[in-house]
Amino acid sequence: MNNHQSPPDPTVLARAAAKVKRHVLPLFVVMFIVNYIDRVNIGFVRSHLETDLGIGAAAYGLGAGLFFIGYAIFEVPSNMLLQRYGARAWLTRIMFTWGAAAMAMAFVRGETSFYVLRFILGAAEAGFFPGIIYYFTQWLPSTERGKAMAIFLSGSAIASVISGPVSGALLHVSGFSLHGWQWMFLIEGFASIVLCGFVWFWLQSHPRQANWLSAEERDALVSAIAQEQQAREAMQTVKPSMFKLLADRQIALFCFIYFSIALTIYGATFWLPSMIKKMGNLGDFQVGLFNSIPWIISILAMYGFAAMASKWKYQQAWVAVTLVIAAFGMFMSTTGGPIFAFVAICFAAIGFKAASALFWPIPQGYLDARIAAAVIALINSIGNLGGFVAPTAFGFLEQTTGSIEGGLYGLAATSLVAAVVIFFARTAPRGDPRRSLTGKPVDVAAAKNPVSHQALNTEPKGAAS
Repeated sequence: MNNHQSPPDPTVLARAAAKVKRHVLPLFVVMFIVNYIDRVNIGFVRSHLETDLGIGAAAYGLGAGLFFIGYAIFEVPSNMLLQRYGARAWLTRIMFTWGAAAMAMAFVRGETSFYVLRFILGAAEAGFFPGIIYYFTQWLPSTERGKAMAIFLSGSAIASVISGPVSGALLHVSGFSLHGWQWMFLIEGFASIVLCGFVWFWLQSHPRQANWLSAEERDALVSAIAQEQQAREAMQTVKPSMFKLLADRQIALFCFIYFSIALTIYGATFWLPSMIKKMGNLGDFQVGLFNSIPWIISILAMYGFAAMASKWKYQQAWVAVTLVIAAFGMFMSTTGGPIFAFVAICFAAIGFKAASALFWPIPQGYLDARIAAAVIALINSIGNLGGFVAPTAFGFLEQTTGSIEGGLYGLAATSLVAAVVIFFARTAPRGDPRRSLTGKPVDVAAAKNPVSHQALNTEPKGAAS
């Protein structure tokens, strides 16, 4: 492509981006909801697994966490295969295999099969989340990705809201000599298999294949995204290698920060239903309803913080604020009775879910698009090991001490450390003109061509960076 190619018409580009978001975001949110429910629904059957199969607290925590070992091992290879075979085929494959693995959870017979199937489920889901992030980099200009990410990530919060009542209701299903928890796994897993057919017919892998965009809109998208990558490549004379980036301390910082966020999210997710049961004599459906409350609050928080971060741009500071909120909430959950602890977790949810949404634009801005898919997968897989550490540690603590208080202190401390570390994370490579002295991103086009930048900078007010 000509390096001096004029920027696309901003009106056409905005119209094309709006069409892309309307076309793919509803589907991606539904996919994430189904994905998240299949991942965390074991939190609602912990007592049933103990009663029917003799799976105790430590074994439950280890099995819950083994999902993330399988996820971490296969995350990077899966995302590289997505680049090779295209998002349409690979996301369809991911959905089918995770649905089959989720249904197989209904046939757990003891600790060993529980461990094996949780590992397989993680391996089957590997690549989904970073694959969606990579999809955004191929379909949306950078000015549109922040809000698209916030909407997509709301899927996990929505799933957390509805998973409790849905799973609680399914636990009352019976028939064919199957327990309610077995029906829950079968029905919720089958939903993803049904959805994968729709994914195959609805998605395209590249904007050039989208016949629901006009030729002018397709050209505008392809041109804008190509020019962004050209500007990034102009800062580097040599294509960055994966090995060099693995040695980059910024990548290590990103991994640690996301690990800290995931640690708190999954510590709360897998143990919250058990904490709620201590509030009184509650049935499965009532526990599910109470479980929804923190996640409803977190959805509002995610949108609120995304809007504020879009208006007052300093991404690291916003992530730090949300991590401090999470730390305070987790610490306060140890200072009172079960009801007070529940209220404190609701407050913590404001922080840890918003932090998850606000974090991703930072590594997205730092990484070269040529290796972004694999490195984003690496950050996500290593970070998600927090989902192994938290439930495993909580299960061990409960079985050996009868309390998870030490684990809650650990989550609070880790969030505080991450709130400090985030200020050492850069939003662009050192020397990149997109990086100002304050750490805020500066558009390359503005540095090289103020006139062209002014023409491009006409997107609707409030667009996320």
